[in-house]
Formats: sequence, structure tokens, C-alpha cells
Amino acid sequence: MGIQVTKVNHQQTIQRKAKTSLWSEFKRDKYLYLLVLPGILYFLIFKYYPMWGLVIAFQDYSPYMGVFKSTWVGFENFVRFFTNPSFFLLFRNTMMISLLSLVFFFPLPILLSLCMNEVTNKYFKRVIQSIVYLPHFLSWVIIAGITFLLLSQSNGIVNMLLEHAGFPKMDFLTNENYFWGLLTGQNIWKDTGWGTIIFLAAMTGIDTQLYEAAKIDGASRIRQMWHITLPGIRNIIIILLILRLGQIMDVGFEQVFLMSNGAVANVADVFETYVYRNGIQQGQFSYTTAAGLFKSVIGLVLVIGANWLAKRFGEEGVY
Repeated sequence: MGIQVTKVNHQQTIQRKAKTSLWSEFKRDKYLYLLVLPGILYFLIFKYYPMWGLVIAFQDYSPYMGVFKSTWVGFENFVRFFTNPSFFLLFRNTMMISLLSLVFFFPLPILLSLCMNEVTNKYFKRVIQSIVYLPHFLSWVIIAGITFLLLSQSNGIVNMLLEHAGFPKMDFLTNENYFWGLLTGQNIWKDTGWGTIIFLAAMTGIDTQLYEAAKIDGASRIRQMWHITLPGIRNIIIILLILRLGQIMDVGFEQVFLMSNGAVANVADVFETYVYRNGIQQGQFSYTTAAGLFKSVIGLVLVIGANWLAKRFGEEGVY
């Protein structure tokens, strides 16, 4: 009996010490927690709180009846969505735009970071960073306007130059064959520079003695990048790739909506535009919520699968 009492007292002592330690850490880092607070509130208010509304995907939701009084229909909305003739078209367009972005856009910030890391002149490096970061802060409305000014078939600068050089004008904006590449090119121009921030920050953590040892061994700059820099940021690359796979069903509503037109509707209609058209304009809230939930589940499965695969090969992964 005495031994049991001693064990209970020991456990209580450990719990008190843990609480005291936690409170001490909180008091010590209170300003750091204060900096984190806006981010926590953002996710709680705009990400987690709205999740309870996903229940309307299993209802015949009516704004007049509300969530608690609307009729439950089970998986009827999902069956309707998957059997819709437009489903495979939407899935094809969404996947192709995402895969093109993943293949051609994702590696470019890494390559640009490697090049910028080799620049020794600090002033020149800062100027280049400012230039390549700038497009990220432009809205898609402005980028779409610039695209129209450049590529419009009637009075676009590129077609005017082609006509002046004796070549026929090209229908960049109304040809289905150019649409996916046009979106990919816009993504590359807008966010390649911004994507270098994380990689450049990771490169600063690489031990400089490794480069000095490589120079003594006669390694060229290319060899140093291949055998030191890339392995040093490999974990960051894998983590960002896993997170990017989780967004593979999100191609960006604003960009596609602004660039699409009737001539390219067959390759421009994606899940986001479909949800906007049927959910916002036509008021089919339950049906389009089911479509959005499908996208989220696919992203979750891809993140979990990619993280498991990364850990299987000995990498850290996201969690």
C-alpha cells in the first residue's frame, strides 16, 4: 500500500513539474507566442471553423431551412457528381494544368536559388532578388491584363511584331493548344522568384567548411552545387514537394477564370470554375460542396501517401 502511495505522489510531482516547466517556457517565450497568434487565429477562423459546413455535402441544403433542418440525402450528391458527364473533363483539365506546373514550375525556384547562391556581389544579388520577387505582388487581374496586351491577336505587341516581320498572326488566347502552356508560363513568371526565398534560407544553414574542403580537393562550382548544396536542401525540397502534391487539385480559380473564354472552354473548365458556376451562380450548395470535399480528400490522400513514401526512403517528411 505504501509503495502505491509513493508511486502516486511521484506521478503527481512529475505532473506539477511539467506544468511549471510549461508555464515557465510560455513566460520566457511569450513574445514569440504573440507573433504566432495571428497565424493561429487565421487558421482557426478561416480554415477550421468553416469545416463544420462540410455536412451540407450530405444534405439537400436549403438556406431557408438551415443546416440542422435540411434533409439528409447521404452520398446522393457524390453519386451525381461522379456520374456527371463533365466530371472526366474537369478531372483531365485540372490534372493536366497541375502536372504541367509541377513538372516545369516546381524545379525552377531550385535552379534559380542555386544560381543566386553563387553570386558573391551582395549589392547585385539584392537587386536581382528584388526584381524576381516583384511579380509575386501583382494580382492575377494585372497579369491577365499584361498577357492580353502582349498576346492579343488584334493589337497585341507580340502579334504586331510578327506581322511587321512578315509572319502571320497567332491566336495565343483563343487556341486550345496554347491554353495550358500559357497558364504554366504565367505561374513561372509570377512565382519563380518568390519560391527562392525558402531555398536560399535553407542554403544559409549549410556548413561553409564543406565548400572550403571541396575547393581544396579541386571541386568545381558545379560539383559543389551537386554534392554539397543540393544534398543540404534535399529535405526542404521533399517537404515542399509533398505539400505541393496536396494542392494538385487546386489550380487557382482567379487565374483560370480571367484567362478562359468560350473558344478554350473545353480545356479551361476546372473544378474551381465548375463549383463557382454551379454553386455561386446557380445556388447548388450541397452539390458543389461535395465536389469541393472530393478535392480535399484527394489532396489529403496524396500528402499522406507521399509522406509515407518519403519516410520509406529515409527522408524526414512533413510529420
